[in-house]
Amino acid sequence: MGVPGPFPGSAGRPDAPVLDREEVDRALARLGAEYEAIETSLLALQDHAGRRLLEGADLSGTTKERWAATERSITVLWSLFDAYTAVLTAARELRARRRWPSAEDLAELTELLRGGEVTVPGAVAGSPEGGPEAPGERLRLEELVERMNGLYARSLDVIVAADAVWSALPARIDLLAAELQRTRSLAHSVGVRPGEHPAGDDLERITDELVRLRAQVIADPLAFWVSSSTGSSAPGGGRPDTTRYDRAARALEDIRREVAAVLDVRQDAERRLMLLRDVLSRADRTLTEARQARGEVLAKIAASEVPAVSGPSTVLHEQLAAAAEYRRRAQWHRLSPLLDSLEERAEDELQRARESLTAVTAPLAVRAELRGRLDAYRARVARHGLAEDPLLVERYDVARRMLWSAPCDLRAAEQAVWRYQEAAAEALTPEQVDGKGES
Repeated sequence: MGVPGPFPGSAGRPDAPVLDREEVDRALARLGAEYEAIETSLLALQDHAGRRLLEGADLSGTTKERWAATERSITVLWSLFDAYTAVLTAARELRARRRWPSAEDLAELTELLRGGEVTVPGAVAGSPEGGPEAPGERLRLEELVERMNGLYARSLDVIVAADAVWSALPARIDLLAAELQRTRSLAHSVGVRPGEHPAGDDLERITDELVRLRAQVIADPLAFWVSSSTGSSAPGGGRPDTTRYDRAARALEDIRREVAAVLDVRQDAERRLMLLRDVLSRADRTLTEARQARGEVLAKIAASEVPAVSGPSTVLHEQLAAAAEYRRRAQWHRLSPLLDSLEERAEDELQRARESLTAVTAPLAVRAELRGRLDAYRARVARHGLAEDPLLVERYDVARRMLWSAPCDLRAAEQAVWRYQEAAAEALTPEQVDGKGES
């Protein structure tokens, strides 16, 4: 309260010596300073912005109950201060009668300043049960000051706590609500709407929570006050409870990140869809080529097992159509995971088509390799003047007829090429076979 401690002296001791004139003057000076400090504190309490807000607010809950008790305490404070003022005034008037007080004056002043008691009516004695007809209470001056100190501290604690909550939370809630409105506008523009996207539903819940939170903070600020855990008795020791605000702020930040991801998906969706269409188109073309090649292989290659070729993936094309529909309806939360899955599966489909084409055309590759080997050996023997060798001509013609006729028996053709190679190797010297004798 900004006032001194209990007034020093020997109050309550009937055998205490009578104060002399100088002691009386010093005691009155101390009481005067104490009076000014008390009055200054009470006026500051009266003018406190938090008190004015509490007086004009439509309160509820804990704050309504504690403010009603605080108003009664403030009324009691002023009544006690009036009683204190009356004692000080009486003492000052008694001292002012004579420059040199008589023994009777000094005895009376000693009684007032040290041992005197003030009768305080029960209605203002500081007891919650004290009614207009309650019996009075006799308090010494130091007890009166102690009672005022207690009432002042409790009253100021309520006012400071409520003012701290009102100063901290509503402004922060308003800023968060403004940010939420900007996020809602952006979310709506990319299709994140209530009933269509989980984040849209979350935005509505956060909006409702902020409206409720603000109303509750304004009506019952003390419900959002956490007293200091250090045990400090100073008025206003504690902090505003921002748990619900912090939770809403974190939830909004999560939604902002999700909306940002949706924006990325929207900006990248068309490119990804085009790439997907291209990959699936290449896979379809490759499968078509594999089917055509299979027919060619079956017509040109005999005694060969040619694997069957499946058609395009119906499921992938249906999912690609669904992705395009999600894009058209701006259902980005459904499009994003579908695109991720489709991109991986489309690449797998293209790889499967390529492997199918490779497997189907393998006999043709074998025939081409045999043709190349046959022609390579014929060119070598021709360089060494053995092209007209009857055995080589005969075996070459047999192998060539097999490889350039349809259907081609690859096993028989391979044997024919091997026999031609064997005959060529016998006709050539070792150096010619190794290529060392060639110029």
